[in-house]
Amino acid sequence: MRTLAVCGTMAITSIFILWILILRRDVLKSLIAGGVLIVTCSFLIANLHKIPQGGYWSLLIAAIPLGIILNYTNGQRRLATSLKPVPIDEFLPKFNEIYTSVNKISGSALYFARDFRQIPQYIPRTMFTNNIVYEENIIISIIRTEQPFGVAWGVTRELTKGLSIFEIYLGYIEIVDISTILKEADIDEKTIFYGMEDIVTSHAVWKIFGAIKHLTPSVVQFYRLPSDKIHGVVTRVEM
Repeated sequence: MRTLAVCGTMAITSIFILWILILRRDVLKSLIAGGVLIVTCSFLIANLHKIPQGGYWSLLIAAIPLGIILNYTNGQRRLATSLKPVPIDEFLPKFNEIYTSVNKISGSALYFARDFRQIPQYIPRTMFTNNIVYEENIIISIIRTEQPFGVAWGVTRELTKGLSIFEIYLGYIEIVDISTILKEADIDEKTIFYGMEDIVTSHAVWKIFGAIKHLTPSVVQFYRLPSDKIHGVVTRVEM
């Protein structure tokens, strides 16, 4: 059983390494990785006869995390479809209209978005539906780079009067204190908004996904944001 599990892991790893090298168009390394894949697949095929003799336990145990991963990725796709972001070109005219027509709250408010060109639904809901508009509204965009380490940020850029963006670039394994970066960038926020999903479903698969989402650390916990300034905007999603 152990040999089968090791061979399966080696084969899967070799496949992903070969895939990455092909995408990078590194011909020499791709050929080497292809040779390694052939060897590991040969070992895997030679151990397939162990499945009826107890090797099936490796497959059953591996099926549990695989099922969780597939459930989560498919659920995220469903959420992305339901919570379709608003393009910045559609967002800006509405923002300009409401910014000049409502009483603004003094101070600065921060909003989190992966890409400022695609505005998450909770932001227009907060501003346009609930008429919560601050004097300064800053969209924080956290961008993960292809490098494992490194922290950098850009100068706050104004998109229109009262609305700016602030981009933070992090290595893909970096875990940082965002509030420290904001202080170093001279951003004195009064309130921080972030989006939350309340998943409503009667389907067993999506109930599992909802439980996983509930256990997943929020942006508040992951980036160590000050809890006294946080306001979560809940959006109910039926799946």
